[in-house]
Amino acid sequence: MQSPYLIVSLLQGFYWFDSGLQSFLRSRGWPTLTHSQSMVMMNITTGATRPVEIARNLGISRQAVHVTLSQIAEIGMIRFTDDPSDKRSKIVVLTEMGEPMRRDAQTAVTIMTKHLAKRIGQPQLAGLIAACGVDWGDPIDFEAEALALGEE
Repeated sequence: MQSPYLIVSLLQGFYWFDSGLQSFLRSRGWPTLTHSQSMVMMNITTGATRPVEIARNLGISRQAVHVTLSQIAEIGMIRFTDDPSDKRSKIVVLTEMGEPMRRDAQTAVTIMTKHLAKRIGQPQLAGLIAACGVDWGDPIDFEAEALALGEE
């Protein structure tokens, strides 16, 4: 799991968690989700209910989120309802099937986090959580930086 590139390690960490989550949910009889569906469901279970908000969180298009949400709705885990603050929009809510799956997913993440602490050490886990939880600021805009350098 070692790479000189942080982005590779972060992605491998995500896949580690997602694979464990999928395994836990399958062991409880839940349907298997794709990585995209899993990322969207994580956003929903942490409070993102508007498709535009989910798209922004994941850095993908609203259209891609709508396709994934429709797939998840077909499985029966979510449904769309009117947005109380904007009647022209819809929000996503968990169904009677989705809510217990959310609880199982939270249990899985808690268990996996405890296992990870045993494997890498509590101080390293705390550092990882702290580093990932800090606001890294806006993404670096290399085009803008190159223009700024050319002006100097």
